[in-house]
Amino acid sequence: MFIVAINGSPNPTGNTAYMLRAALDEVVKCGGEGYFLQVSAVLNKLKTPFCIDCSHPCDGKCYRGTELEEAFNLLRRADGLILGSPVYFCTVSSQLKAFWDKTRVLRTEKALLNVVGGALSVGVGRFGGQETTVQAMQDMMLCQGMTVVGEGYIENDAGHQGACAQSQASDDQNGIERTRALARRVMEVAKATVELRAHRAQGK
Repeated sequence: MFIVAINGSPNPTGNTAYMLRAALDEVVKCGGEGYFLQVSAVLNKLKTPFCIDCSHPCDGKCYRGTELEEAFNLLRRADGLILGSPVYFCTVSSQLKAFWDKTRVLRTEKALLNVVGGALSVGVGRFGGQETTVQAMQDMMLCQGMTVVGEGYIENDAGHQGACAQSQASDDQNGIERTRALARRVMEVAKATVELRAHRAQGK
């Protein structure tokens, strides 16, 4: 199983990154392969870092030959994605939204159909908008036809929407445990649904 952790925070070593790397550590423990994707680094190298609907349907001309094209090729291989964002006014960061808006071509290809998705978020307050941020990420994934899961796992509990933590994330033991459970759940469902992603190998 190949799982990509997508860091929507502009900080590559901050709280959200910490949580995503904890998730990837759990992926590796479960026998999977993980990759950490820093979206701000990819977007910063684009002439136009946000979608302007320059072609319909999207033909991908705005990112050919860039690191964004390489990032999308990784997503085309992924069995699962774990999206992470800090809370920005009770929703996702502008970096993550800009990145996801660029994935229009993947939607046309159905490249993320049946890819398993989970979400995590970190806020300054204990109840600082984490759940609405997680829900926004889940809505984004549902628009790609992804199979969205929460952090419920049989050895833990039924879970909730996703993993939520309060900064400093490294001190939030509950948030870390929920993140690990989310990673295990993504891996579990990805293994169980591998045949549903066969259309990608067939070019459909």
